[in-house]
Amino acid sequence: MGSRYGGLKQMDPIGPRGEFILDYGVGDALAAGFSRIVFVVRPDIEADFRDVVGRRWEGRAEVAYARQSIDMLPSGFSVPAGRAKPWGTAHAVLCAREALPGPFAVVNADDYYGPESFRVAADFLEGADPASGSFCSVAYRMANTLSANGPVSRGVCTVAPDGTLSGLVERAALRRGADGVVRDEATGESYDDDTPVSMNLFGFTPRFPTFLAEEFPRFLADAGSDPKREFQMPTALSAMVARGFASVKVLRSPSRWIGITSREDRAAAAEFFRSVSSPLP
Repeated sequence: MGSRYGGLKQMDPIGPRGEFILDYGVGDALAAGFSRIVFVVRPDIEADFRDVVGRRWEGRAEVAYARQSIDMLPSGFSVPAGRAKPWGTAHAVLCAREALPGPFAVVNADDYYGPESFRVAADFLEGADPASGSFCSVAYRMANTLSANGPVSRGVCTVAPDGTLSGLVERAALRRGADGVVRDEATGESYDDDTPVSMNLFGFTPRFPTFLAEEFPRFLADAGSDPKREFQMPTALSAMVARGFASVKVLRSPSRWIGITSREDRAAAAEFFRSVSSPLP
């Protein structure tokens, strides 16, 4: 919804030829070997999204659309009073379940991940058993994901000795202080620059939506009455790891994150994309 940005970041033309950030992601995904694009959109912007964004890709790849709205809930649950925001990124994947028949990756539409990140995810999925619970998370160095213009939200990863994810905690206010140390302003906890963080680039087999369908009612029963709580990917993955549902391989990416968390980030992002090849024909 772009509450901190002040509008729909996904439909803000930021490249020199009017490219959206998600155009670069779609181009990198197709170059890495992905063949189908599923856009998860709110019903109220679907028509505009199809016309402005989707049509750019509908003739170049298989494109599908999935709708996410706050009233898409399992039987027995209803939207609580005061709820305005969607239910979060894990809920978005759950809403796209019918459009995901095979292994797939998940990304945010307003983050630039770099081509290397899509390649490592594609390589992992090519070798994964579609029936298995073996997933992957592409992680970045904390220092490569910060904004100079304010705090950012990141999934802080704890990695086991075998390279699998043992914990994933959402930190909503990460920022480098005047002393050069990165801290979560909400908790005061500090982090090393090399701390691996998730930017919501994951690779999954078809088993993952099945898990989400089982986990979402648990989340609603526990926190669904809070109008601000969201069923986010870190929430779902942490529960999955705790229950031993599957293993999540942490793949490190050397790429630098580019995004527009706040309006002040836009100028630096636009400057960066002047040096990147356009994904548009």
